Amino acid sequence: MSWLKSMMEKEPPEPENPIGTVVIGNIEPDMHDTAKEAVRRALKRAGFKTIDAGKSVAPQVFVDKVKESNADILALSVNTVPAKNNLAKLDEALKAGGLKEKLIIIMGGAAVKKEDADSLGAIFGKNKEEGVEIAKKAVAEKK
Repeated sequence: MSWLKSMMEKEPPEPENPIGTVVIGNIEPDMHDTAKEAVRRALKRAGFKTIDAGKSVAPQVFVDKVKESNADILALSVNTVPAKNNLAKLDEALKAGGLKEKLIIIMGGAAVKKEDADSLGAIFGKNKEEGVEIAKKAVAEKK
């Protein structure tokens, strides 16, 4: 029933003084956005400005959204093996865009483990609560 509760949660208000900006989305071809939405709302409730890139997002779209919003964090939801297989393309796009060293990447989802995040230089989170903790700590260390 917890999934039903999370589906029924109201959209939190935009934070007045955000502690950071997060671009969040599902890497292509992942169309599962229930977990992404739960994490996005939790981050927003915690004081982050969130920019939803959507589901089945191409690597270059993530790069463009991060650049236009000057985001501190890229949060990835990876729930399918084909999406996991596109992480290398995203890594290349972030390097080509000059973002790899400037950006905090957090990820989670059914198709990834801590080892996958480590190989991308990302931080792995098991659930929305852990994702919020990781994001807060990462932004505090960056500033």
